[in-house]
Amino acid sequence: MAEPLERYLHTRIPLSAALGVRVLEATPECVRLTAPLDPNINHIGTVFGGSAAAVAILTAWGLLHMRLAAAGLQTQTLIQRSRMDYLQPIRADFEAECHFADAVSWQRFLTMLQRHGRARLTLGTDLRCLGRTAGRFEGAFVALGTMLAIPDPP
Repeated sequence: MAEPLERYLHTRIPLSAALGVRVLEATPECVRLTAPLDPNINHIGTVFGGSAAAVAILTAWGLLHMRLAAAGLQTQTLIQRSRMDYLQPIRADFEAECHFADAVSWQRFLTMLQRHGRARLTLGTDLRCLGRTAGRFEGAFVALGTMLAIPDPP
């Protein structure tokens, strides 16, 4: 499942390709992305904060995308709110990971989407570099209605 999500991100969200994002894992329970230091480097040789935040958002967004696809739903999914905590400088290639295992929250989300054509879900992403947690992201994502599928490019 990693390759289809990576292709989708690079095609539909071109910034992901510019950041060098690669999908390591993509399931409805976990999405893991990786990004290299070089295209994301700042003036002091560490990862630019905006790049780190973008990779964290892409990871959480990717997880919601995977969950909605597994449920057979195609929605417009947007970020509504975000918070990024930078715990230490990222000095090398890094990974971002978002897990989901809260069945109650998911059912509430699906019920709201069905009843109101709109639902919100908060997800978190951990950034890791060289075996240590380097940052934490939390964001609220909104899914709006069900829309017609736009076919993925070949």
